[in-house]
Amino acid sequence: MEYKFTSENFEAEVLQSELPVLVDFYADWCGPCKMMAPVVEKLAEEYEGRLKVGKLNIDENMQIAQQYRVVSIPTFLIFKGGKVEANYLGAMSASELKDKVEQALG
Repeated sequence: MEYKFTSENFEAEVLQSELPVLVDFYADWCGPCKMMAPVVEKLAEEYEGRLKVGKLNIDENMQIAQQYRVVSIPTFLIFKGGKVEANYLGAMSASELKDKVEQALG
């Protein structure tokens, strides 16, 4: 299941999550973000129960994007125990993103 993260649920869903969390920082107008959407959706299904996967619209949640210094999109942050464990920038292949997730999960 792919989550939708917002200012209202970020603390509970991401920072306090028992599972590691992959957050896709995106915008509706961003071409590379649209290209990554099906990849992120597939990861959400594949890692169900091991990794929480979701998207955060930077235009609607600007303060969170600023807090994590997201200046380019798509940006992928992996959180573990409320802290950023990994940070990946830009569009990439499905296998590349999956490899990065595997590395972060250990």
